[in-house]
Amino acid sequence: MLARSAVRPVLMAARPVVGIQQKNGMATLKEIEQRLKSVKNIEKITKSMKVVASTKLTRAERAMKQAKKYGAANEELFKNSEIGSDNGDAKVLYVAISSDRGLCGGIHSSVTKATLKALNANPEARVAVLGDKPKAQLARSRTDDFVITFNQIGRDIPTFAEAAAIADEIKTKGGEWDVVKIIYNKYISAISYEPTELVVTNAKSLNEAAGFKAYEQEEDSTGDIAEFSLANALYLALVEGHAAEQSARRTAMDNGQSHAADMIGKLNLQFNRARQGKITGELIEIITVSSRPASFIRHGYSVLVDKIETGRD
Repeated sequence: MLARSAVRPVLMAARPVVGIQQKNGMATLKEIEQRLKSVKNIEKITKSMKVVASTKLTRAERAMKQAKKYGAANEELFKNSEIGSDNGDAKVLYVAISSDRGLCGGIHSSVTKATLKALNANPEARVAVLGDKPKAQLARSRTDDFVITFNQIGRDIPTFAEAAAIADEIKTKGGEWDVVKIIYNKYISAISYEPTELVVTNAKSLNEAAGFKAYEQEEDSTGDIAEFSLANALYLALVEGHAAEQSARRTAMDNGQSHAADMIGKLNLQFNRARQGKITGELIEIITVSSRPASFIRHGYSVLVDKIETGRD
């Protein structure tokens, strides 16, 4: 009886611990399993978005090759007109071009940083923003410098008609400017881009250029040329920026898919370890319940005999 009474408290103290470990193990397994399911869903989504971005990039590259012809015409015009360098009193309008859509890495931040740098260098300049993403970023510190903003940009491949409409809005509502400097992401390759500045001058500067003075010009011809040049430049910037965005989105989705695959491997390993620990705990509980009472009784009996022989209480 003494031995049994000595053993019972030990058993009562041991059994709840095993139960708590098992309960915790079950909760951990369920939590890991739910997280594993979520990461697998993310992997599927990023894989699908990567395929879509790859398809759109192929179309965007074809459109960009056509748009570069417009850019080449502008380059020849300003090169042969021999326009003088800007003076310090020239009114400058920056046009920051990006899009409304996210999940494409730092494509919008690169345009925003280049625009902020340009505005800091020329505090009197103002800015027109194309795209909700750069608008939100620039609005944190440069809201007062906004002249006009545009949205619904980047949903599909830009067209020259859209570029001409934007140029007309800038001319109508943006005021008169000596120089328009377009900041956009120049497409370099399928994995790289860089913010670039494209300069377009107004009709007055064209009239005063040496290349134009050599010929007789009608009154409105240079105005039409300046407006058409702005539309050309905007079209090139929009199309190149769109191609750069699709490239960045494909890269971002590829990185997301790779990270998700790595996380799935780690979670599978963690899940297997937790499940093995749970099984081991259950086996220990079974062995403990079936074998420990007898051993504890023998141990208690030995302790009791030792106390009797030594004369201790």
